[in-house]
Amino acid sequence: MNNYNNLQIDVKDNIGLIIINRPKQLNALNKETIEELNKAFNALNDDKNIRVIIVTGSGTKAFVAGADIKEFMHFNAQQGQELAATGQELLFDLVENLDTPVIAAINGFALGGGLELALASHIRIASEQAKMGLPEVSLGVIPGYGGTQRLAQIIGKGRAMDLILSAEMIDATTALTYGLVTEVAPAENLMETAFKKAKKLMRNSPQAQALAIKAVNAAYPKAGFAIEKELFGQAFTTADFKEGTTAFVERRKPNFEGA
Repeated sequence: MNNYNNLQIDVKDNIGLIIINRPKQLNALNKETIEELNKAFNALNDDKNIRVIIVTGSGTKAFVAGADIKEFMHFNAQQGQELAATGQELLFDLVENLDTPVIAAINGFALGGGLELALASHIRIASEQAKMGLPEVSLGVIPGYGGTQRLAQIIGKGRAMDLILSAEMIDATTALTYGLVTEVAPAENLMETAFKKAKKLMRNSPQAQALAIKAVNAAYPKAGFAIEKELFGQAFTTADFKEGTTAFVERRKPNFEGA
């Protein structure tokens, strides 16, 4: 279970725990980590003794602080679209449609792809110190792992549009008010709270839960995800994308035309 470079996997009381373990990179999602998460989620979902899966980040700073920008900053439009399509298939769509309930225990920064992973999870619980946001437009790109769709589904179009266009972070209290998370816990009690929630879920029928997940997900049209992937790739052709990603790597503020 622990043959991973970027993850720690544990099983306790029929609960599978996935810890994204790239603390020096604030647990950012690179290609290898996404592939490992695909394997881990599939393995735990296939194990009929596992009733709930909890995903969290290592350390206290970050759940997942985003995607690894250096991996795609020189991509063209087709490569960008393929990046979004592959990531959605391997991880984000997979998590959303798992038969096993998934709880995201958001222990710190959940930004970009990190928030998108939490959004794909079935239940979100946050530490009091957590910060959440989709900062992609500050890099000259848009969310490409389902963020434009799932955020609007969960908190409503108006608030989602505000967060996406402003690229601002919100704290855990605001996230609770928005309905982005369903519970907030002190940092030292986050995992205890997540396991307590998992054990409550385990009182119920796993077969019925799997059917309920499918039923709830069926309420939301999938066409928007395809459009998001196409527009994510289109963003890679812009001067703003080149400037935004270069500025990020150089640790300076971007100079967008007209900004």
